[in-house]
Amino acid sequence: MSSDGNLFVQVGSYNTNLQGGAGVPQDLVDWLVPTLQVASFLSKELSAPDIFAIGFQELLPLHLGLAGLSKAVIDDRDAHIRSQIEKHTPGKESYTLVAKAVNVGVALLVYARDSGVARRISDVQTQWTGTGPAYMGNKGAVGIRFRVSDRGSKAGEVFTFVCAHLTAHEPKLAQRVADYHHIVSTLLFPPLPSSPSCSPTTMYSTSHLFFLGDLNFRITIPPSHPHQTSQPYDVLAMLKDDASREQLKGFDQLLNQRRKGTAFIGLREGPFWTFKCTYKYKLGEVNRYNTKRIPSWTDRIMYATHTDSPDTPEKSNITNILYTSIPSYVTSDHKPVVCLLLLPPPTTSSSPETCAPPMLRLPSSYTPTPDPRATLKRYIGRTLDRIIGSIWWLLAVVGAGSAIVGIFNFFLGLAAWRWWKVPAVSADA
Repeated sequence: MSSDGNLFVQVGSYNTNLQGGAGVPQDLVDWLVPTLQVASFLSKELSAPDIFAIGFQELLPLHLGLAGLSKAVIDDRDAHIRSQIEKHTPGKESYTLVAKAVNVGVALLVYARDSGVARRISDVQTQWTGTGPAYMGNKGAVGIRFRVSDRGSKAGEVFTFVCAHLTAHEPKLAQRVADYHHIVSTLLFPPLPSSPSCSPTTMYSTSHLFFLGDLNFRITIPPSHPHQTSQPYDVLAMLKDDASREQLKGFDQLLNQRRKGTAFIGLREGPFWTFKCTYKYKLGEVNRYNTKRIPSWTDRIMYATHTDSPDTPEKSNITNILYTSIPSYVTSDHKPVVCLLLLPPPTTSSSPETCAPPMLRLPSSYTPTPDPRATLKRYIGRTLDRIIGSIWWLLAVVGAGSAIVGIFNFFLGLAAWRWWKVPAVSADA
């Protein structure tokens, strides 16, 4: 943290392609510790982030995630990430895990620097919701919220981080928008300690909001445009330089929906077009796309702070220091993204004893509303997750890792059992 109270926050997101423990390389310095690239921006000396937020999608094989068997993977990922952060950050700073949240394959871990902000964190909350069929968690979001005391007032400020994985495939834009609004209405947190209300709150009831993940929004080029083609080669050609990518951003579904005010209301984003599309790569390749899909910026990081004005939706008082992808990671068809953010100094309250933290300001036309049936929907989805995941896991065990082989073995065994139970026919009959 700088002398004027600005907090330095680093956010990363990676779809690891159902790889489980093999989903990230042993050396994470390129992704998690790019601080050296921006040290000159911050000061003459190297500076370590105050807060790390690391999100994953497709954390482990789907049947294990649905069955709730993610603990070993997320614990291993936590230990690995923390060791890499503490090994490579300037000054070898130590960090505390503030919280972790997992739902099926979506996971979020947040760390705070021990010598600074970690000492003032309280009221930690976690939450999850599913947006898949019948609210299942194959798609959905997890969230972590906490309060940092004594920032601007005794009440401090509230930080909320949300990691999401939305519906795939280019034509399903409406479903992705619906996923987002379902997350807003069902990813609910308990009321803030200072609030007189007992009602749950949405992710927008916060001083700072960070939204990250594989959001699956694609490049859609209108049929009348000269670059429209049934093949992705024209898009590939436009990815080669900054000027062409800036032109391509006009066809980005997420940017267009955000500007229309149909999704991600109040959130801002850095210049994502300064790096190449993060999906879909050939496995094992640094820079070769799978031409079965049009390349797209599916992996994104957005943010907002309480001093941002709803009248200037493209401007933020959060300074975006770095926003980029990491091409060297080749075990997934996605590339990880990282964003380094410098938060504005706290706004001093007229009364230091003020009990209410500052909240985000949203357009007057938008009021996020909690779904009164959110808990019921979430647990319907989780129950189905566990039933389907457990059956799938059992079939995979019977099939030595393959559910299809497991089904074959099951019916083969059933047929053998029925044959064995049929009494032998006497030769004299």
